[in-house]
Amino acid sequence: MAERIISAKPREEDQALDTSLRPRRLEDFVGQDKVKENLRIAMVAAQGRGEALDHTLLYGPPGLGKTTLAGIIAAEMGVNIRVTSGPAVERPGDLAAILTNLKQNDILFIDEIHRLSRGVEEVLYPAMEDYALDIVLGKGPGARSLRLHLPRFTLVGATTRFALLSPPLRDRFGAVYRLDFYEESAIEVILSRSAYILGVEMEREAAREMAKRARGTPRVANRLLKRVRDYAQVMAQGTITHEVALEALERLEVDHRGLDDVDHKVLRTIIDKFDGGPVGLETIAAAISEEGDTIMGVYEPYLLQLGFLGRTPRGRVVTRLAYQHLGLPYPEKPESPQPSFWV
Repeated sequence: MAERIISAKPREEDQALDTSLRPRRLEDFVGQDKVKENLRIAMVAAQGRGEALDHTLLYGPPGLGKTTLAGIIAAEMGVNIRVTSGPAVERPGDLAAILTNLKQNDILFIDEIHRLSRGVEEVLYPAMEDYALDIVLGKGPGARSLRLHLPRFTLVGATTRFALLSPPLRDRFGAVYRLDFYEESAIEVILSRSAYILGVEMEREAAREMAKRARGTPRVANRLLKRVRDYAQVMAQGTITHEVALEALERLEVDHRGLDDVDHKVLRTIIDKFDGGPVGLETIAAAISEEGDTIMGVYEPYLLQLGFLGRTPRGRVVTRLAYQHLGLPYPEKPESPQPSFWV
C-alpha cells in the first residue's frame, strides 16, 4: 500500500521540515511535561557537579520527539552530540570507532537502539559501565586483551520497541522515560509555532481541526500542516482558514479522528466480510492484501487506542464505537442461552 500521510514513521520529506521546526531548548519543547521536568532536574544537577548526564533511555511510539529531546539535552548541557542508529552500527568495530572519537561529557545518540546486534551490545556494556573499550588483539593462544579508557560520555538511546531491548542493556540506563501521545491542546500549540516559523497565516480553528487529525503525534501534525499550507498557497492566497483546512483535509481523506482510507478499509473489511468479527489477524491480512505484521504494528495500535478495535482470544472485533464513527447500525448479537438449573 502507498505510504500514508498519517503514518508516524519518518519519511524523506520530513527531514528538512523537522530540522527547521525542531525546538533547540527545553523551554520551547511543547508537551511531555513530566519528562521535561525530570530531565531538567537531572541536567541541572549534572552541570552543578560538573559531570556527564546519566545514560538516558527514551521510548514510545514514533514521531513523539525522542530525537528532538536528544538534541535538546546536548544543547542544554553545552556538549557535542554524535547521532547514529542501531541498524547503522553493524559491527563492534563501527561502535569502537564512534566511542573513541567522543570528547568529555559528549552525547552519543543511538536511535532504534533495540536493533543493535548482540556483538555490538557486548562492546557497549563496559563502555557504559566502566567507560572502557575492551579490544582483543590476535587470535588463538597468542591473543591478548587491551583495555582503552574512554572519556565519560552520555548514551541517549531511543526505541519504539521497549520490550525488545535486552535486560542487560536496559539495566545500564540510569534514567528511563516514556513519551506518550500528545493532548490536542499541545498539538495546537505545536502547529501554531510551526506555522509562525514557516511564515504561514493560520486561524486558530484551522490549527484545532488539524490537531484533531494528528493522532497525538507532532510529526503527523507538521506533515498535515505542510500539505494544508500547499493547498492554501494554490487555492486560498496562502492563508489557512478553518474552511481551507477542512477542504484540504477532505482531499487528503483524513477524517476528524485521524483515520485515513486504510484504517477505514481495515474496519469495513471486518464488518462487511466477517460480520464485525471475531476474525483472525492472518485472515484480515489476506482479505486486504497486506502483511499480518504490518496490520499489527502499523494499523492496529491507533484503532485500539481509540477503542474502535478489540482483541479477543478468537480474533479481532470491531466495537460499537467504530460502528458509530462509520455511521453504521451496531448489530445486536444474540446472547448465549443461560444454563437452567431446574429439571
